[in-house]
Amino acid sequence: MKRLICALLLVAMLFSLSVPAFAADPNIDGGGGGMGQGTGQNSWTPGRDGVRITIVRDSDNTPVSTPIDFANGENGDIVIHFGSVNKIAYRSSGLAPHNGNYYSIKPTNAMPRIISSNGSSNITAIRNYFCREGTIRDIANAAGFDYDTLIGGEYKILLEPIAYFKYNSVMFAMTATEAALYNKQVGNGLRSKMVSLSHKNLPLSMFLETPDLGFPAWGGSTTQAQNDETIIANLGLGIIRFSEPDPEPPKESNVIYRCDTEVVTAVTLSTGSQKTPDNPAYARFAINGRTYSHNSIYIPDGGSQLAWVKWRTSKEPGYITITVSSNCSVSSSEIVAQIVDLDKNPPPDPQANDRNDGFSIPSKPSKPNVTSLTWGEWDCWWHEYWVWHSGGEDEDGWWEDEGWWAYAWLSYSANLTAEMQTKPDAKSPTASGKTMKSGYGLNANVSAQVRSSAPGSHITGAQNVVAYFPEFNYTTYWRLLKRLNTGYSSTFEFQKNKYSTYGRPCHFSPVWFPDGRYTTYTECLDAWTPAGMLQINLTDDLTIRDSLFSDWHIRPIK
Repeated sequence: MKRLICALLLVAMLFSLSVPAFAADPNIDGGGGGMGQGTGQNSWTPGRDGVRITIVRDSDNTPVSTPIDFANGENGDIVIHFGSVNKIAYRSSGLAPHNGNYYSIKPTNAMPRIISSNGSSNITAIRNYFCREGTIRDIANAAGFDYDTLIGGEYKILLEPIAYFKYNSVMFAMTATEAALYNKQVGNGLRSKMVSLSHKNLPLSMFLETPDLGFPAWGGSTTQAQNDETIIANLGLGIIRFSEPDPEPPKESNVIYRCDTEVVTAVTLSTGSQKTPDNPAYARFAINGRTYSHNSIYIPDGGSQLAWVKWRTSKEPGYITITVSSNCSVSSSEIVAQIVDLDKNPPPDPQANDRNDGFSIPSKPSKPNVTSLTWGEWDCWWHEYWVWHSGGEDEDGWWEDEGWWAYAWLSYSANLTAEMQTKPDAKSPTASGKTMKSGYGLNANVSAQVRSSAPGSHITGAQNVVAYFPEFNYTTYWRLLKRLNTGYSSTFEFQKNKYSTYGRPCHFSPVWFPDGRYTTYTECLDAWTPAGMLQINLTDDLTIRDSLFSDWHIRPIK
């Protein structure tokens, strides 16, 4: 028997399957909520649901089978349906109602409930059902498709939930996409009477966690009703894959930020006409679903100026796209920002029997510092210039202000200074001053200060310090220090080491480290200004002499 390998891409929680999952990121979850009270003319019975199934060629996302509907019931009471049309086809075709003759296939094994009436569908059961061999064979037989060809890796299966319900006393069969399209035809009439089903529980019963078939992943609410366009573009579909999906190409980022960090994002505005208090420039930054604005910007004719906003990055790493709009020319209307987590790669647990016989002490890193930056903004005011105009023979003279807008450049700067000190940990019993034995811990303290002539809305203090160590050649592993206080004067120390018996904020030097200089290198980061990030790189030395083994001896018991 050929081994069945499939991945069900529906929504966002991970569960074990009855068959091995091939895709790395299965998408499975269930949204929705309470149904409220129905009426005799407009109602839905929980459990009256099904799934429309289409086989799609993986190489070009082209449907290669006529869509078929699976349902546990007979559905002989359906009066209106919209034929065998899938979500892909609706991109180019309109909605065509059919009167009667609706046909659905009752699978050999009953399907679990697909559409929730209270937000608690059994997602594990749904996932297991559509990835089991028996179900895949039922689908292949119903579609007239060879089973081994279907699971060979060149095809995938599109799933769309279907609801069977009464609307205006008429029984309908609709996918989520058809419900949204039909609601637009009837002037929002369906949504006004059946919103909990047609625009919440039905479309949210299946959606993608990773993009596929040209449809995006869904990251919005799983409990709120959605509008027609959102449903058509995003919701009411799932996918079974039998091969690894093509990886998304890596994004090229314009800037790198750290997680949960206050940053300043800036662009340059240019204009061919002057921007004044009567007609100021502005820049709007769309970031993570929020809009940040820099308003009341003044620029002389033919001039330019930075526009910026200060915001806090997410706590999770990833990529975000920042879009910028303005009534001026913008240096960049789209910024791709990579957000990285520096707290994910601390050194492993050092062991007493670790060895590194070929090791030699590496040179200290030498990276450029950015300790001072300058920027500015235009100030603007009206310069009065009163001119007397003589009147004619029959009119009086008058004074007229023929002044102009005057500009002045307001220059700002910011400077970063920092110091670092390393010392043997207090639990190193034989340390003396800056000398210690290998295998014991050391502490690090960093203090940083930002001084600036700019308003606080322009700048941040230093927020992150990362330490690198010679035993790892100042790569491979590092420690993100703990920030002890906020503001323009900030201090940092090692986080508590989980391998420390005493819970000390320390780093353990390896027991095999040779006698000589032990240099800790740190990068003090994330002091942001409109002109960029201030950064200073620091080093401090300890001396290693002997190892902790010389502090221990073995003697026979008397």
